Amino acid sequence: MKKTKLYNRHLKHGAKMIPFSGYLMPVQYEGVNYEHLHVRKSVGLFDVSHMGEFYIKGEKAEEFIQHICTNDISKISDGQAQYSCMTNKNGGIIDDLIIYKFSKTEFMLVVNAGNIEKNWNWIKEKNKKFGNRLENKSDQMSLLALQGPLSYKLLQKIVRFEVQKLKNYSFFITDLEKFKNVIISTTGYTGSGGFEIYCDNNDVNGIWEILFKYGNEFNLKPIGLAARDTLRLEMGYCLYGNDINENTNPIEAGLNWITSINKNFIGRKEISKIIQKEPKKKLIGFKLIQRGIPRKDYKIFDRENNEIGIVTSGTMSPMLKIGIGLGYVACNYVEIDNEIFIEIRNKKIKAIVSKLPFVKK
Repeated sequence: MKKTKLYNRHLKHGAKMIPFSGYLMPVQYEGVNYEHLHVRKSVGLFDVSHMGEFYIKGEKAEEFIQHICTNDISKISDGQAQYSCMTNKNGGIIDDLIIYKFSKTEFMLVVNAGNIEKNWNWIKEKNKKFGNRLENKSDQMSLLALQGPLSYKLLQKIVRFEVQKLKNYSFFITDLEKFKNVIISTTGYTGSGGFEIYCDNNDVNGIWEILFKYGNEFNLKPIGLAARDTLRLEMGYCLYGNDINENTNPIEAGLNWITSINKNFIGRKEISKIIQKEPKKKLIGFKLIQRGIPRKDYKIFDRENNEIGIVTSGTMSPMLKIGIGLGYVACNYVEIDNEIFIEIRNKKIKAIVSKLPFVKK
């Protein structure tokens, strides 16, 4: 089992450590609800160094990314990032990822921890006819997520430019005191605003110390992966392995907005067919009307007790104080406020289809 470079710091902060995607990771420190609400109202720091980073360099780097990813990378400029996904020839989602554009000839792909080996093998194979230089830096880089409304004021204490002027999904390379070439991006997985900080493994402990030195003024707290999950779920963000996988396509998952069928990418033909025919199922958000907590793989029913779908993610919302979830249902049940039922411990619990996000940014 791997450990991030911050493992000992997590122990000092009293973290509960669990196996996650091949790493021992902090699931919580002071409690999931407390940490969740702290990020929504203040600022928290996550260690997400288990994520994967691939560099693609070469004259055909942009052409290659257009081929393997669904979104149109030509729409963004140098210094911008883009959410996208890779699909197989059947249109199934291999992974969702963020692409960072340094130039037309250099990109960084940030992929999910559990998919690093699978993605790397896929990219290497598909790159053979493009001839770009590939580098898997997943084991050399660390990643911190500084999230929450006060993250802007905290970061402003450390950098010399106006943080509030940074556009969403942009990034810059800077020095943080003695640490060189740190990538800071206006991205995140919480819906509370903030930044993600990419650095060399040898620098991450020092950067952690800097953030907490300046963060004391703003009551900066370390936050575990459990709160990261409840935060993303309140926003309706997909989690790979739960809400999306190789058996689901971007249209079913509501990811039409990152799927550009005007360009040629792997899986485009099948995805175009799905758009024309309408998918058989779609991902919805739902809120429980009665008490209960929905969980992955719970069955979804209609008023006539017909099974119509399955829950892919669920929790008790710390902000709303009700059960919320995501799940796939037959397309004729996706209308907002439509009444559905979640089977929880052999009881049918009433719910309604909800507009996403559950909580406004």
